[in-house]
Amino acid sequence: MTRETGRLLRADAQRNRDKILAAAVRVFAEDGLDAGLERIAREAGVGSGTLYRNFPTREVLIEAAYRNELAKLCDAAPDLASTLPPREALRAWMGRFIDYATAKLGMADALRALVASGVNPYAQSHDMILTALTSLLDAGVESGVVRRDIGATDMFAALTGIALASGRPEQREQAERLLDLTLDGLGVGT
Repeated sequence: MTRETGRLLRADAQRNRDKILAAAVRVFAEDGLDAGLERIAREAGVGSGTLYRNFPTREVLIEAAYRNELAKLCDAAPDLASTLPPREALRAWMGRFIDYATAKLGMADALRALVASGVNPYAQSHDMILTALTSLLDAGVESGVVRRDIGATDMFAALTGIALASGRPEQREQAERLLDLTLDGLGVGT
C-alpha cells in the first residue's frame, strides 16, 4: 500500500516501488541535485516508465524517498520492542536513527530543493519520531533499565547531535561509540 494514495499494490509493483525508493536515497545521497532519474531507474532495475508511473516528478520521488526512510525508522520501534529486551530494542533503534539521519544528510540538497518548491516533507517527522522513541523509553523505564528523568525530547536532541557530528557513512564507528555512551548514560543509577 502506498502512503500517498492509500491503495494496495500488487506484490511485484510494491517490490519495484521499494527498489526505486532505495535507489533514490542512494543516488540523491551521491549526486545531490544532479541525480538523474534514469540512473535511479537503472539502479533499481526498472524501466523509466515504471519510475514515472510511481513518481511522476522529481519532487514526488524525493518526498516519497524521505518519507519512506522516516516510516522505516518509526515502524521499527514496535517490532524491536516485541522481539528484544527494552535496552537492546532502544539501542537497535538508535542505530536505525543514525541510518535515517545519514540518508537525510545525504539527501540534504534534494530535500532543500523540495522545501523551496513549497513542499514540507518534515511536517509529521518530529511527532512520529517522538512517538516511536517514547514507546521505547517507556518500556525501558518500566523494566528498570532506563532512568525516569530522560524524556523523548532529550533523547531526540542527543541522537540529533550524534547524527550531526558523526552522521556520515565514514564516521559510523564513531557514531556507534557515541550511541553506546549515550545508552550507558540512560541507565538506572548512572
